[in-house]
Amino acid sequence: MAKIYYDQDADLELLKDKTIAIIGYGIQGRGQALCLRDSGCRVIISELEGTPNYEQAKQDGFVPVSAADAVKSADIIQILTQDHVQAKVYKESIRPYLKKGKALCFSHGFNIRFKQIKPPKNVDVFMIAPKGPGALVRRMYEEGKGVPSLVAVFQNGSGEAKQLALAYAKALRATKAGVIETTFDEETETDLFGEQAVLCGGVTELIKAGFDTLVEAGYQPEIAYFEVLHELKLITDLIQETGISGMRRRVSNTACYGDLSRGPKIITEKTRKAMKKLLKDIKSGKFAREWIKENEAGRPVFNELLKKGDEHQIEKVGKQLREMMPWMRK
Repeated sequence: MAKIYYDQDADLELLKDKTIAIIGYGIQGRGQALCLRDSGCRVIISELEGTPNYEQAKQDGFVPVSAADAVKSADIIQILTQDHVQAKVYKESIRPYLKKGKALCFSHGFNIRFKQIKPPKNVDVFMIAPKGPGALVRRMYEEGKGVPSLVAVFQNGSGEAKQLALAYAKALRATKAGVIETTFDEETETDLFGEQAVLCGGVTELIKAGFDTLVEAGYQPEIAYFEVLHELKLITDLIQETGISGMRRRVSNTACYGDLSRGPKIITEKTRKAMKKLLKDIKSGKFAREWIKENEAGRPVFNELLKKGDEHQIEKVGKQLREMMPWMRK
C-alpha cells in the first residue's frame, strides 16, 4: 500500500523564510501561486511579458519578472511551463543561478525522468503533483479543502527535501485530502500511459470508432453523436463518484448486462497487448525521444494529426448539436 501523508505530517513553518518562484503562470501556476500566497508564503512570478498570463498575474497582484530574476531571488523554484519548453527555460534561465541550498519543484516528472533536465547534486529536487487542474486546486483551497496530490523526491541535497515538499503540499492544502508517496519514474510513466491508452488516446479512438460504426450502418450522425459521445460524461461522472461497480448499479440492468458481457469483446487480448507495447515505449524512452524530436522539427506530424482529427465528421456534427445546448457553454 502507498504511504499517504496528511496535515499532521507536514510543517508549514519550513516555508516561513523561503521565497518560492513560480515559473509559468498558466492554469496550474496561477492556482498554486494564489494558494501559496494565501498560506503566507512569499511568492514571485515569472511569465513572458505581453502574454495573457502575464496580464493575469498583474491583475492578481503580482509583479511578474524574468525567469532568471525569479530564480536569483528564490529558494524554491517551481517549474510549471509546458513539458516541451522546460528544458530550454532551465538551461537558459534557471541552471546558471542554481546554488547549494536551493530546491527545484515539479508537478510532472517528464523532464527529470527523461534526463532533459539534469540538476546539480547539491540542490533538492522534489515533486508535488495535484491530481486536478489548477482551477480545482484553487477552488478546493478556498473551500478549506484540498486536492489529493503526489509527492516524490529525486534528490535530497539538503537532507530535508521530503519535509520541504510536504510543507509545500500543506500550503496548497493538499495534505487535507492526502498526499501519496511515489517516484518521478512512476508518476511520469503512469501519467503518460493513462493519457495515451485510456484518458485521451483510448477514449477518443473508441468514440470515433463507435460513431463511424453507427453512421456506416445507416444511422443518423446526430443520433450516433449523442449515443457515443454526449452521454459519455454521464457514465464517467458516475464512475468517478462511485467507482465502476457503483456505476453498474446506477444504470439500467440492460446497460449493465451489455457492459459485463460485451465490453470484453471490444477490449480484447489484442488491445491489452497493444497497451503493453505503449507502456514499453514509454518506459524505454522511445515515446519521449519521438516527442522531443517532433518539437525540435516544428511539430509537422503533430499538426497534421491534429488537423485530420478536426476534419472528422463527429466534430462537424458535434459543433451543430452543442449549439442546441446553451447550458453547456461557459
